[in-house]
Amino acid sequence: MQQDTPFPEARPEGMVTRWPLDEVVRQGARQLVQRAVEVEVELFLERYQYLLNDGGRRQVVRNGHRPARTIVTGAGPLEIATPRVDDRVLARHEEPRFTSALIPPYLRRTPHVEELLPVLYLKGISTGDFREALAAILGPEVIGLSAETIVRLKQVWQREYEQWNRRDLSGSRYVYWWVDGIYFNVRLDTDRQCLLVIIGARPDGTKELVAITDGFRESADSWRSLLRELKQRGLPQGPKVATGDGALGFWVALAEEFPQTTPQLCWVHKTANVLEKLPTSLQGKAKALLHDIYLAPTRRDAEDAWERFVATFAEKYPKAVACLTAHRDELLTFYGYPAEHWPSLRSTNVIESTFATVRLRTKRTKGCGSRLATLTMVFKLVESAAKRWHRLRGYQQLPDVLNGVVFQDGVRLDAVPQRIPEPIGA
Repeated sequence: MQQDTPFPEARPEGMVTRWPLDEVVRQGARQLVQRAVEVEVELFLERYQYLLNDGGRRQVVRNGHRPARTIVTGAGPLEIATPRVDDRVLARHEEPRFTSALIPPYLRRTPHVEELLPVLYLKGISTGDFREALAAILGPEVIGLSAETIVRLKQVWQREYEQWNRRDLSGSRYVYWWVDGIYFNVRLDTDRQCLLVIIGARPDGTKELVAITDGFRESADSWRSLLRELKQRGLPQGPKVATGDGALGFWVALAEEFPQTTPQLCWVHKTANVLEKLPTSLQGKAKALLHDIYLAPTRRDAEDAWERFVATFAEKYPKAVACLTAHRDELLTFYGYPAEHWPSLRSTNVIESTFATVRLRTKRTKGCGSRLATLTMVFKLVESAAKRWHRLRGYQQLPDVLNGVVFQDGVRLDAVPQRIPEPIGA
């Protein structure tokens, strides 16, 4: 999905019809599509609940599932079993029998896949306008999801988020965390809503959404409440390293709740903060010098590059230098961990790239009706994005990190060649 154009343009005449399945496939893949079809069936059965036989039993009822069929989508092949409905009585009443709008008969392939439903919601499209929006995106002849179906689906997603947000964490262990606060505006709220996000790397190298909740301006109190909740749900200990923006109230809360965790400040955030304190004409030079620091092969080389930056800008631009030097150790933490992990540890890119889908930092959200609904939609987008997260490079070394193995300049200390001093007088 392009960042500047979140939705494809209206389909010109002559192009292949896009199916309503597209709007939900990548959000929940097979499970989500299956759930959406179940919602369709529930609404259909409710519509004809008044049809009763002589014994007072409903005449329009579920009757198991049809044989599963594979539908090829942009998210890969999905095996979907559509519900079977015993609705033969409707023929006598000249009423249409059940047919899924999401999975039409004989559909085997979707020509295009988009993450539409949550994106439309977060971009400010009201539920009542979804049909018009989907017609513009998918084509005027496409029968989209009804407003009633969308409302029901949103309710299902909300329950899923609430259950996930209460899950037991006693068996969870994380080697690294990436943390950030994502701001956006919510209708009816007096202030901007801030999402507190934590993504973790497990001992096997897989990444996992640890927490996503709302807070107040990334305050220490908000982060403290979140970390305490994680502990109350059984999280035995914090990660070895947490990476985040230096401005976060998170660091105060982390020192209180998980003091054994080592901070690593995000170099992307730090670079932007330093550059904004320099004239535009010098930003290119400054950026190159900053790259020399965090891309240096050893901490000694990084410290030498650090001093070159200070010598270059200290006299005329002390604020830029002070911004950099305020957190020297926290910016160089990664040198004490495996070199293959450095690109991941140096920034919160995993969070930034995930939320770039809806660009919550820069776009004003006008259509969200509640904080919980917004949280739910963002949760579904992150859940979808998580399917594309790659295992951490060099994950084989994560057990060493957990076991306290010491690394020097990215290499196990016991593997670093030791310099043998020459005999005196040699």
